[in-house]
Amino acid sequence: TGGPQALMTLMAEIGPVIDRFPVLIAQHMPPTFTTILAEHLTRVSKRPAHEGVDGEPVKAGHIYVAPGGRHMRVARQGTETVIALDDGPQINFCKPAVDPLFQSVAGVWQSAVMALVLTGMGSDGMRGGKDVVAAGGSVIAQDEATSVVWGMPGAAAQAGICAAILPLGQIGSKLVRVFSGERS
Repeated sequence: TGGPQALMTLMAEIGPVIDRFPVLIAQHMPPTFTTILAEHLTRVSKRPAHEGVDGEPVKAGHIYVAPGGRHMRVARQGTETVIALDDGPQINFCKPAVDPLFQSVAGVWQSAVMALVLTGMGSDGMRGGKDVVAAGGSVIAQDEATSVVWGMPGAAAQAGICAAILPLGQIGSKLVRVFSGERS
């Protein structure tokens, strides 16, 4: 709830990060809506955004959106990291869910992961966020005051896994600083 608007705000601010690193997004939306979301993200970020395609190599400078109705993960394929889609059951009452994405990025990139949990209902992102932190990565959650619903970021915050809990308007600048060399 409120996620697409939060993503638009954030993507408009983190161009320098997107240029150097891939961005993977799981937004709780049905098919067709995720295609439209990707189009909007392309416009606002001025970087290519599209629904992830099974087997597609993950590259810096691109934004990958989990297709509605499918879970998106990453996997190693030889020397490349690729998108891995599946049509498994709902997780946290969602499909796509962010927990499988977080769990997979933690396994592939370990300490090189920065996971964000933005406004949304439920606790999706908390379990996967624990995996990110256990692998040496970091989690940032949107604060309660700027969240439409503080379920997802609140669950991550209450689990004690967040390196920072920030207002939406401060997350973009924090990411730019961290990916420019500041430690989270």
